[in-house]
Amino acid sequence: MEKTTVKAVQEGLVQKMKEWQEIESTAIKTTREIGSKAENLLIKNIMITINYDSARHRSVQQFIIDSLEEEHLTLSINDLGDVWTMIEKHIALEQKMVSLVKEVLETVKGKKTLMVQQYFLEYLLADEEKHEAMLNKLHSIKDGIYPYGG
Repeated sequence: MEKTTVKAVQEGLVQKMKEWQEIESTAIKTTREIGSKAENLLIKNIMITINYDSARHRSVQQFIIDSLEEEHLTLSINDLGDVWTMIEKHIALEQKMVSLVKEVLETVKGKKTLMVQQYFLEYLLADEEKHEAMLNKLHSIKDGIYPYGG
């Protein structure tokens, strides 16, 4: 059985990211077309939101490609140390936002007249939870770099 080299894995990842970017580009175009044709504000807003998310995904995919093809990423305790206090404050903000949106969601759940608002609140909750998870993962990376300075 042949071992896959790191270089081969990296090249495969770059190829998949480029394929995914093509799909995201199509999604961006499609959501823009649907949003401009739709007259309903709900549909327009959903398409705008998906369009923005797809554009961000494409940007992150490019970051991954660049990190493998051009500029290899490094992260030191000094890099984190310069901004870590601010990041910790932001983690607290994300936690407050998650708590607030959960509280608001409880007030609208099950109310048919507020289904659209619940739909968007759930979207916002998922995003805020994602932000919190990203920052918590960064904390884990920091602890892995310097396990005694956590």
